[in-house]
Amino acid sequence: MQPDLRRFADEHFRLTDTRDGVAFCAKVGGATTSGSHYPRSELREMDGTARAAWSNTAGRHVLSVRESVTALPSAKPEVVTAQIHDAEDDVLQVRLEGTELSVQYDDGAERVVLDPAYVLGSQFDIDVVAEHGKIRVFHNGVQRALIDRSGSGWYFKVGSYVQSDAEHDEPEAVGEVILHFLAVTHGEETSRNQTE
Repeated sequence: MQPDLRRFADEHFRLTDTRDGVAFCAKVGGATTSGSHYPRSELREMDGTARAAWSNTAGRHVLSVRESVTALPSAKPEVVTAQIHDAEDDVLQVRLEGTELSVQYDDGAERVVLDPAYVLGSQFDIDVVAEHGKIRVFHNGVQRALIDRSGSGWYFKVGSYVQSDAEHDEPEAVGEVILHFLAVTHGEETSRNQTE
């Protein structure tokens, strides 16, 4: 963990009252970053003090998270909880829209539903495995997606990235995601027959 995060807390990033997770809270009326129309409170994968950037054509790259979504904006109830990103755009998103939890790619043109009736506050596990020019997505230990996609300059992101703004919702509306567990590993590839 980055030393500066050990004691850092504010209205967007804090320990839960029960101290069993870290809450990421993004207000709809919050500030945005370049290249984004929507506010976010997220962690971006780093490699020490440098920005991480890897390719799924070499090595095995795994994001494992246990999350729960505890709040959504009311008019446009959408939040992204985890991503693979590259230098320009997202490669893959784990996204809650209303009660539908899905993994989306190709700018949302392709989706695999992970849970059609998600209940706010329920914990779920996501494992994203990127290797051999493919991405596998597991939901609660079951593989749900196999995506034939390769690239470079990739990195993982987790947190709350609301998909609404003050034009759609009240500025104080929030998307809140609790991160209960997080692990990122990079290593050697598994044999191909284990990934297909």
